[in-house]
Amino acid sequence: MAARAIMFQGTGSDVGKSLLVAGLARLLRHRGLAVRPFKPQNMSNNAAVTADGGEIGRAQALQALAAGVPPSIHMNPVLLKPQSEVDAQVVVQGRVVGNIAAARYQSMKATLMASVLDSFTRLCGEADVVLVEGAGSASEVNLRHADIANMGFARAASVPVVLIGDIERGGVIASLVGTRAVLPADDTRLIEGFIVNRFRGDSALFVGGMRAIADATGWRPLGLVPYFDGARHLPAEDILGMAEREPKPDAKARVVVLAYPRVSNFDDFDPLRMEPGVELIFLRMGEPIPGDADLVILPGSKATLADLAALRATGWDIDLAAHVRRGGRVLGICGGYQMLGAKIADPEGIEGAPMTCAGLGLLDVETALAGDKMLLEVSGSTADGAPFRGYEMHVGRTGGPDCARPLVTFGDGRIDGATSPSLLVEGCYVHGLFAHDAQRSAWLRRLAAGTSAIGYGRIVETTLDALAEHLERHIDCEALLRMARAPRSVAANLQRPILQPR
Repeated sequence: MAARAIMFQGTGSDVGKSLLVAGLARLLRHRGLAVRPFKPQNMSNNAAVTADGGEIGRAQALQALAAGVPPSIHMNPVLLKPQSEVDAQVVVQGRVVGNIAAARYQSMKATLMASVLDSFTRLCGEADVVLVEGAGSASEVNLRHADIANMGFARAASVPVVLIGDIERGGVIASLVGTRAVLPADDTRLIEGFIVNRFRGDSALFVGGMRAIADATGWRPLGLVPYFDGARHLPAEDILGMAEREPKPDAKARVVVLAYPRVSNFDDFDPLRMEPGVELIFLRMGEPIPGDADLVILPGSKATLADLAALRATGWDIDLAAHVRRGGRVLGICGGYQMLGAKIADPEGIEGAPMTCAGLGLLDVETALAGDKMLLEVSGSTADGAPFRGYEMHVGRTGGPDCARPLVTFGDGRIDGATSPSLLVEGCYVHGLFAHDAQRSAWLRRLAAGTSAIGYGRIVETTLDALAEHLERHIDCEALLRMARAPRSVAANLQRPILQPR
């Protein structure tokens, strides 16, 4: 039987589309269905490496986990990774095709629809149900002419749409009814139902609200979904979605992560945030590094040179030097590792105009941003023998005297990273170190904070199960499945050539 598909679009960004698709993927998996998540276009610097050697948005990797399948490049065929306020790196079917200004990208999108539909067709060939997630707001009619992420895709593949509104923001009736008002008739005909998400309080108080939306739009109400508190145990797609600082008076270690403007892969630190013995602080620009921090982490960056300049502008370079003088530890991951060295050169202009700048000088290494992007799942152990599993996702090669003390050794014998002679400053290219329970315990011991009190992978799995049960109670899943239908042939749209990575 041909796969059925249904698309979930939102009245705005961050209305909970990704979480709902993850929960529904787990729910349908529990029902014995083969499920695949799909997001035509995503914009995020939080990415994951796939087993087929590409990269996709982290949210789709979580949705793949919920569905019980390995993440694939076809689950997110177009990924935009912002490098500044006006340009982004474009990743198509897992591979970088170039950098482009936002204004020029609008004209480029028409060439990407073939790749989007190709990936969608591949997923339909291996699933019972494909859950499609839109991007941003369905009502962005100013971008509709070249849209591949919302109604443009839904029209091209003839996929029915469910619209999601977020009541926690306020004005949910207006946002849902208003979306219908601004969309052209051919688009609104594809919307068959709506979900109101993140409700708090007595649901009986919003029965009239659901009826008002249904009366004004003609769409079927599919559920009033209460706020799911367990979402904090799942990786956030956007740094804005990270929990605010939660003071832990009994914490034995304080870990600070520097959240510079183009921070990437910040979900690396979710496992630390869940540890009862760790107070994790994402430090915003302009906030000084606390003098009592035990470990300061420089995370990944999508624009290493620009973020290094921002780090200096806010005075963190001075704070870091003082932190090390006091005997505090520093860890750099990927772009953060590059910043810790003596010099970063960008001779090919990968991040902008070709240039070379001084690093922080806390490690005796130098980096050249050149060569192909490394996208690789890895495993091995750190210098203390603790095992890990993670991934590399970077451009650049780093070398120098401190690399004689590598932080990690891979299973194939390769080494990576560097350690200062004092052993206080370390760095490497590996993302995901803290997700491994034994590796995280080793870091806690270094910080005199005992050992890990949690099983991170188990927490994520049980949270996905709880989310599925939550949605089963509050969404009319039978109606959803009846709405889902086999997409029409997209062969005509596949006649255009598929864009190839550079």
